[in-house]
Amino acid sequence: MLTIKNLEKRFGSLKALDDVSVEVEDDCIVGLIGPNGSGKTTLFNVVSGFYEKDGGEIYFKGERIDGLTPDKIAKKGLCRTFQVSKAPEKLTVLENMMLAAEQQIGEDPFSALFMRSRVKKSENANLVRAMELLDMLQLSQLKNDYAGDLSGGQQKLLSLGRVFMLKPDMILLDEPTAGVNPTLRVQLMEAIKRLQKMEKTTFFIIEHSMKVISSICDKVYVLNFGQKIAEGTPEEIQQNGQVLDAYLGGP
Repeated sequence: MLTIKNLEKRFGSLKALDDVSVEVEDDCIVGLIGPNGSGKTTLFNVVSGFYEKDGGEIYFKGERIDGLTPDKIAKKGLCRTFQVSKAPEKLTVLENMMLAAEQQIGEDPFSALFMRSRVKKSENANLVRAMELLDMLQLSQLKNDYAGDLSGGQQKLLSLGRVFMLKPDMILLDEPTAGVNPTLRVQLMEAIKRLQKMEKTTFFIIEHSMKVISSICDKVYVLNFGQKIAEGTPEEIQQNGQVLDAYLGGP
């Protein structure tokens, strides 16, 4: 689904990504790990169009996407979340979900005035999907709470739900469990696995916790100083000496 070939990104004299190649297959969960400053978030920023690349190629579902803007990439079905979850704080959880829905024909003045039945049908469908997702994320009991009143973990769950309102083919998750308490971390991981199974969505996840990576990922890539140093199953990665030295601090 996602193919990254020989990707390069520089910031002045610093080579943040150095000839990185990655492949993410359809309908799976792939992890991306590495020490701080290894280039993980930079990779996501380039793939999602927030940074321009300095070399290499990026393909999504066989179509080259490097050079496209973030909104055009998202419309092709490749969406992402960020390390810090931000949602309109004065909107409720349900309103945030409805705001993120795709193809809102009611936003068009002509449709709003002359196609009210069609608009109502679309809004009802979005409402049903929003509530189904909130149920899966165990947030339905908070649907009328303001987003600004949620805990950090609950906001990350809401961020995941908002992305799913777009019905993406693939989601880039940037440290979804960072700063999340253990109970909500388990809830978040269960939600990812449940959504992946039910929606057939592919996930590419940046994560620091090897426990999280081992519990949900089919394959793992490892970056260090902007270079890919390993790839394999979670079990293989945990036994890789180079990874242990670079990421885990040695045996």
